[in-house]
Amino acid sequence: MRKYEEEHYRLDKIKDKIYPWVKGELIDCQVINGKEISAKDTPLITFVGDLHIVLVINRGNDTYEIIRDKMLPDDCNIEELYHIACANLVRDVKFVISQTLYGGFGIVADGFHEASALCFRQIWTMCAEKLKDDLLIIAPAKDTVVFLPMKEKEKLSYMKEYARQAYERNKDKISLQIFRFVRKRKELTVYGETD
Repeated sequence: MRKYEEEHYRLDKIKDKIYPWVKGELIDCQVINGKEISAKDTPLITFVGDLHIVLVINRGNDTYEIIRDKMLPDDCNIEELYHIACANLVRDVKFVISQTLYGGFGIVADGFHEASALCFRQIWTMCAEKLKDDLLIIAPAKDTVVFLPMKEKEKLSYMKEYARQAYERNKDKISLQIFRFVRKRKELTVYGETD
């Protein structure tokens, strides 16, 4: 019996429990099937900049398992599974916008899915429209996403310092790369300091 044929891994049994996690570094300290994520046996979805998306299964009680290649049938469409995972996230996780001490904003969720907010164009579109500007965004850790409007670019050094501290104290690091959500194109891109 192949892994994906086991009751515990059958796609029809787990597909409503799958979520997308954004990763920069291929490591996660909170999963039950190992801390290191191997690109050789894990379906990675290229995202933006140095970021990838892995798919995880919620096994209950804040326990997650990373989906490995051997857990999926050969004909499984990863892109379709990603869209299912995003729909599950919308259904199950509430994202809240908060203010930071340096005058920017942050995303608050449940401690596991904050960085997954990067997957949702509608969150960033709403924030960009409300602030009437492009957004500068950093996701230093799985549980930390901070942003500010481009017109307040003078606060970027404070946001970078806040992100650096979050990155250093967190076991589930993502990236210190800065992203820009372009309001007119509704697109997340890598930010260049010359922008």
